[in-house]
Amino acid sequence: MEIKKAERKQAKMKLALQGPSGSGKTYSALLLAFGLCGSWEKIVVIDTENGSSNLYAQLGDFNVISLSAPYSPEKFVSAINLAEASNMSVIITDSISHEWEAQGGILDMHGSMTGNSFTNWSKLTPRHNSFVQSILNCSCHIIGTIRSKQDYVLTEKNGKHVPEKVGLKGVTRDGMDYEFTAVLDLDIKHNATASKDRTGLFMDKPQFIITDNTGRKIRSWCESGNNISDVILQIQRSKSINVLREIYNKYPEHRTELEKLFKEQRSIIEADTYTNELTLNTSENGTS
Repeated sequence: MEIKKAERKQAKMKLALQGPSGSGKTYSALLLAFGLCGSWEKIVVIDTENGSSNLYAQLGDFNVISLSAPYSPEKFVSAINLAEASNMSVIITDSISHEWEAQGGILDMHGSMTGNSFTNWSKLTPRHNSFVQSILNCSCHIIGTIRSKQDYVLTEKNGKHVPEKVGLKGVTRDGMDYEFTAVLDLDIKHNATASKDRTGLFMDKPQFIITDNTGRKIRSWCESGNNISDVILQIQRSKSINVLREIYNKYPEHRTELEKLFKEQRSIIEADTYTNELTLNTSENGTS
């Protein structure tokens, strides 16, 4: 346990798009993804919506992993692992709601279980949490779409009151929105507003239409922290084992890929220390 100074590091975006049917979640997610990575070939859609993402194939050569029922948490985890292993940059999970409410999802499994309801939740919650952790621990940007329950309100148009579809609560487990860096709510006119935003890019700002430029803004925010080049420079400039150890402990996310450099710099420091001590001893002996 130790106290450290707060520091912004480079991050992978975990973002949710929430809205009713017809609000443009899939289309907006694809534009966001392209802005985030700049290459359609590095985008993959985990499609639970009967291949609806294929309707936007004209946008670019993105990839698709098609999921069908049962929509168990483990199936989503396997798809995320496959996308990550395939060196994708952005994973779109369209939609997360299926893991919770669709056939074979958490609620469906709970409803089919016999015995004590509370005890049954103790068996299902770890499975859901495993799905959440696969999103948080993934080395790719992840955009998750969330269906929202729908209602209708009367709005005035041309002097007449007409019903308009609006989205309400997201169809997923309560608190799921806390896990994301940002949550953007879409209305039926495709306007986005932020209901949660740790980036500071969207909260308390006017509603807007999502474009690939939105993704570029997010990418700029993600890359504004310390990157691996900064860490490499710190390692190369370190002059003592203690300083090198501080760098090692400060950036655990870079330990594996920089392990060789850490060892090389340690050898350099130890060699310099030995040379300095030998020079000092020789000087002292010559003086005496």
